[in-house]
Amino acid sequence: MPNESILGEVVAASVGGAFSASALYPLEVLKTKMQAKSKEENEDSSSSSSSSSSKEGSDDSMEVIDSPSDKDTSSSSSPSPSASSKPPPSESALSYAKALYQKEGIAPFYAGIETSTFQSATEKALYFFAYTAFKNIYTFFAGHRGMGAAVNLLLGCMAEWAHLPITLPIDCWTTQIQTGDHAKNKGNLAILLTMLKEGDGLSGMYKGIEAYTVLCLKPAIQYTVFEQVKGIMLARKRLSSGRSGNSTSTSALTADTLTAMEAFLLGMVARTIATIATFPYLRAKVVLQSQKKKSKGESGDSSSGSEKKANIPAMIAKMYMSGGLGECFQGLGPELTRGVFSAALMMMMKEKIAFAVKNVLNA
Repeated sequence: MPNESILGEVVAASVGGAFSASALYPLEVLKTKMQAKSKEENEDSSSSSSSSSSKEGSDDSMEVIDSPSDKDTSSSSSPSPSASSKPPPSESALSYAKALYQKEGIAPFYAGIETSTFQSATEKALYFFAYTAFKNIYTFFAGHRGMGAAVNLLLGCMAEWAHLPITLPIDCWTTQIQTGDHAKNKGNLAILLTMLKEGDGLSGMYKGIEAYTVLCLKPAIQYTVFEQVKGIMLARKRLSSGRSGNSTSTSALTADTLTAMEAFLLGMVARTIATIATFPYLRAKVVLQSQKKKSKGESGDSSSGSEKKANIPAMIAKMYMSGGLGECFQGLGPELTRGVFSAALMMMMKEKIAFAVKNVLNA
């Protein structure tokens, strides 16, 4: 029975993760690009344009990609302060998306969709494999099925760390594809080889891993909220079914699973809570992963040394000093929109697929 449970969870989570990631991928790209932007990026590129336009793309310690509208304003020969000012970090997701589409077309919105879909399917499969295995082990030794919220959180954190050695390099690769310069038409494999050659090698693929000391709580919180509330809802369903006198097999099976709409709505609520609680760490991780490494002769000041030692707490402090809480939560809108609907779709599909797999195995 435990093996059947694990198989059902893994298959359902993998399919659900791949579907939700591909269905909402343009929002994934948009939120990544907006998270990677910074107020300092705009200020640094504005000041550097007066001395050398050829260095505009490499002088920012937090630079990832210029907003399409930023590149247009920086092209003037002698801009006035008002003319050269760039869209503030609070630029809406819709206006940023419109500017990106007008500048580069539809291609950037689907750059890296293959790697992202594979990463999502692998992450969800490994997460639920580890989580279900840990839950079965806990149940075996504890001698009861019920688990409190604290135990669920702990098992969720352990399950999150279990898949990182495999999925974090893919995540870092995908981030570079999403935030890269699509005008150069680099292939995905070429971007990977460039990261390994010009970056810090394989260790550079694990940029931002320290963020997961906190980010591991995101799926843990999400699935803990989902499982705890799901347990309450199913208990009420069974109680209601018992009171009505429905003892048929169909009624019993229905009482053991959520409807598609219930799973969808519960997934939305759980993801919203988890995202808001961990977002500053998520944004700092994206910024670190999307940084371009400077060449040796490109910068001789003391700031280059500190850049090499950049870490998550320092990045969060830098963002807060630059623009306060607004800078730390830049890109929250697209992240909530994409993340909430992605989680809702994934949980809805997972519940139904897991239920179907369980029925097939029990037949």
